[in-house]
Amino acid sequence: MTPLKQVLSLAVPALGVLAAEPLYLLVDTAVVGHLGAVPLAALSVAAIVLAQVSTQLTFLSYGTTARASRLHGAGRRAEAVAEGVQATWLAVIVGVILIVVGQVFARPIAIVLAGEQQVADAAVGWLRIALFGVPMILITMAGNGWMRGVQDTIRPLRYVLAGNGLSALLCPILVHVVGWGLEGSAIANVVAQVVSAAMFIRALIAERVPLRPEFGRMRAQLGLGRDLVLRGLAFQACWISATTVASHASTATVGAHQVVLQLWVFLALVLDSLAIAAQSLVGEALGAEDEERARKVAWQVTGYGLAFGVLLGVVFATLAGILPKVFTPDAAVLAEIPHAWWFFVALQPICGVVFALDGVLLGAGDAAFMRNSTLLAAIAGFLPLIWAAAIFGWGLAGIWTGLAAFMVVRLVAVVGRTRSGRWAVVGAVR
Repeated sequence: MTPLKQVLSLAVPALGVLAAEPLYLLVDTAVVGHLGAVPLAALSVAAIVLAQVSTQLTFLSYGTTARASRLHGAGRRAEAVAEGVQATWLAVIVGVILIVVGQVFARPIAIVLAGEQQVADAAVGWLRIALFGVPMILITMAGNGWMRGVQDTIRPLRYVLAGNGLSALLCPILVHVVGWGLEGSAIANVVAQVVSAAMFIRALIAERVPLRPEFGRMRAQLGLGRDLVLRGLAFQACWISATTVASHASTATVGAHQVVLQLWVFLALVLDSLAIAAQSLVGEALGAEDEERARKVAWQVTGYGLAFGVLLGVVFATLAGILPKVFTPDAAVLAEIPHAWWFFVALQPICGVVFALDGVLLGAGDAAFMRNSTLLAAIAGFLPLIWAAAIFGWGLAGIWTGLAAFMVVRLVAVVGRTRSGRWAVVGAVR
């Protein structure tokens, strides 16, 4: 199999998994939207809270892949799968804790985020049901992690599509036909998560590896998880700051920012599929103690990321006069969008390289460097320019200049780290 075919064989199914949840959320939003403005607002508030789980606990997938892929490369498949077993135990433990904490704090959080009492009440009802699916969400993340590590990205796609597909069918039935309203949406969500999680658990059992908890291995996973969580918090600080500054500028500014940012997030998912392929292949090479192959894969995937990023930039430059009108007819918002749009377009090649090398360094287990470089990019690049934009009234141009600085600092950091070779530590365990 050629390098490109090998990358695509891992990246394309991984893209399907990454895209499944956002696409399901669009269906969920459309179904709930027909209930009226209050249920839709409540879904928006509650879904943001639930989304923080998958955003902040990505170590259950990415961290597990980093460890499992090395063991797989060393020919120790049973131990690679065992990483998935322990990640699944962690998912259950953390998930149960989050159910309890979430039930206690659901109302205070909803009141802070929603503002209006009616919206807050509806959000609490949805959230308290949806929280029971949190352990299942985390189990699915752990399952994706170990399967990517052993280079099996087809089964995770089937499992996730089975759950989300069933839920997409159930959602309109429970919401409108049965008449459960917003709560029906939450129940459909939980059903999807239970179905997907059950499939991942069945796959673990079929591997015939010991299923007992091993707290030493869990501690090692949590160590990697700590770095990835801190890195995730840096991202959240940047996105929240950008939205806050845009909101204080004008309604048109925040509307335009939302349109371009959502396109940015979608393309990040597309490019992240290359990062997942890079992570699996680099981890395998290092586990097999083949440093030369790991370095070769790193630069090959970087080249693919650059080419893909250039292609995306060209496509969205061409669509500049058309695509924004799909999202909004508002003349004021459309007038603001170009101030962010051309930053968004120009940054795509940089994103292609950065996301690919993120995958390389994650595959090498170089999480501490990634944590530090992301924090540096946020503190020295993004945040100063974002808040300067607020003080001096620079609007969207200032906000997206901050995002550009964030990505350029990250580019310099990850390219420099990859060139140094210090990430390429061979062996089954780093």
